[in-house]
Amino acid sequence: MNGKKILFVSSELVPYLPENPVSLMSYEAPRMVNSKGGQIRIFMPRYGNINERRHQLHEVIRLSGMNLVINDMDMPLIIKVASIPKERIQVYFIDNDEYFKRKGTFTDVEGNLFPDNDERAIFFAKGVVETVKKLNWSPDIIHVHGWMASLLPLYLRKYYADEPIFADSKIVTSVYDIGFEGELDNGIVDKIVFDGIPKEDIGALATPNYNNLLKVAVDHSDAIILASEAISDELEKHIANLSKPVLPYVSFKETEEAYANFYNSEVLK
Repeated sequence: MNGKKILFVSSELVPYLPENPVSLMSYEAPRMVNSKGGQIRIFMPRYGNINERRHQLHEVIRLSGMNLVINDMDMPLIIKVASIPKERIQVYFIDNDEYFKRKGTFTDVEGNLFPDNDERAIFFAKGVVETVKKLNWSPDIIHVHGWMASLLPLYLRKYYADEPIFADSKIVTSVYDIGFEGELDNGIVDKIVFDGIPKEDIGALATPNYNNLLKVAVDHSDAIILASEAISDELEKHIANLSKPVLPYVSFKETEEAYANFYNSEVLK
């Protein structure tokens, strides 16, 4: 991995959110690349339940200030950064008061999905890309973790298809069995089509549940990692029908060698 540039984009990351398979692997994979001489950038949403003082987040003025259009609305983009001290890893946070100031991550206090989670996912995808463009940092691999990040492959391949900074980037999506119950807002298709993305590319989102969101993600990725020992039969069959490199599930202690080999032998070949 020496000298390779890997962009990690995740819904969740320790130590900023509680431990689960997504947040742990979103930390472990960058740590591995960093230890092997790779260059990394990590992005996640700045949820309102992240303690900014404890984790020493601060706004990066030169990266903030842009407005992103979401469903014909101008939404200000705020970029914050923090460092994971023991690994010397810097994390970029995508923030917006309307979408991320609330104290919940994905649901309200009663466990109901936030009704604008679809818009939050679109904002996050666009915010990551626009910030990486400002950094003028061209990644060799873009590795996506978690469903809030799952629209990124679609937007990179369709909305940002002509961006030269991503022309040679390969997209890897990790598929977990941790998703959400129910569905996102049914207007998600119209909101994505508003951005000029053809409706036929997101047909699965007519029913915007977790499985269908991940189908769209893997359809627009170059390679796939099965990050959970068991995923739904529906997703497993969909992935099996794609002619793309797939890394089968490996135990946590095997991930360092397995991911490095997969990056080098399958993704970057």
